[in-house]
Amino acid sequence: MKHHLCINIGILLAAISLNACNNKEEEVLIWNDPPSDTIPTYTNPVFVPDLADPTVVRGKDGWFYAYGTENTWFEGIHRVTPIVKSPDLVNWEYVGDAFEVKPSWKSGGIWAPDVTFYSEKYYMFYSLSLWGDSNPGIGLATASTPMGPFEDRGKFLDSQSSGVDNSIDPFFYFEGEGRNRKYYLFWGSFRGIYGIELNNTLTAFIGEKFRIGGDQFEATTIYKKNDKYYFLGSGGFCCDGPNSTYKVVMARADNIKGPYLDKDGTDIATQGVHGTLLLKGDGLKFVGPGHNAEIIVDDNGDEWLLYHAVELENPYLPGGATRRPLMLDKIHWDEDGWPYIEDDVPGTSSQAGPYFKR
Repeated sequence: MKHHLCINIGILLAAISLNACNNKEEEVLIWNDPPSDTIPTYTNPVFVPDLADPTVVRGKDGWFYAYGTENTWFEGIHRVTPIVKSPDLVNWEYVGDAFEVKPSWKSGGIWAPDVTFYSEKYYMFYSLSLWGDSNPGIGLATASTPMGPFEDRGKFLDSQSSGVDNSIDPFFYFEGEGRNRKYYLFWGSFRGIYGIELNNTLTAFIGEKFRIGGDQFEATTIYKKNDKYYFLGSGGFCCDGPNSTYKVVMARADNIKGPYLDKDGTDIATQGVHGTLLLKGDGLKFVGPGHNAEIIVDDNGDEWLLYHAVELENPYLPGGATRRPLMLDKIHWDEDGWPYIEDDVPGTSSQAGPYFKR
């Protein structure tokens, strides 16, 4: 984990230690609002109506920015890669869309963006696909601020060029320092989960792709803790309204390239192996929780998971798509070093949120 400096202008100067996503680069954070030591309380969901397939990054202004899949939120109001922002992961507001002009190197919707701060820019890998697309792809866009506008760099890979069917759901990860820094892109959706190493300008592949998961997963994230690499992925069906069966599963490895083993010690690249459950629907208030964002560590050292789920009382958007609001829950760890969420289901009662010094 890196330590970040946060400066509050006009009120006071205060240095804080920021532990955020473990593959996010160091930034100088500049607050422009009054300092606060308040721990917010919240009840899920934390943002409505929809922020499907979320990704989150902390900007230089100290705010968290989350991005989601293209969707029609209200009658006549369509969001292409919507952006919401929050000072604390609890209180979110819509601030705009990432693109002034939607990428058009192929037809389809912008799904499952992944945003990372790297080399003084915000890099967005995104999926561009139709439902049932025979050749979906992943594009790359960059911006100088987390609110964009993001400038599209075009196609990064697609199913034909990569040899991976259903090439969507990108996740960019880097670690190490200087010459030892390594860069990886992970992707795939129910046709195997793959990774490949990238060069430091993110313009070329290094070596061959490697497979870390079987056909039971999509929506990969990788999180490193205590020299272990944790795979979080989603299985089941995301988008069938109240009948959605999505869930989050996990595995871990000693090497970023795997093998990733579930709690029973079985490699999740083995066909028919579904990983160890982390989060499922409760069948009463929420179903279909999944496609989590990067894990965020607050200033108390607590870890938090943002993801989407389906509210049974309001499961559809106006256009008929499944409504997937933004959710937040705290991650705990057992004595064997495995993460868990209380009762394996989304929290439904009022609870204390993350703590961030400002």
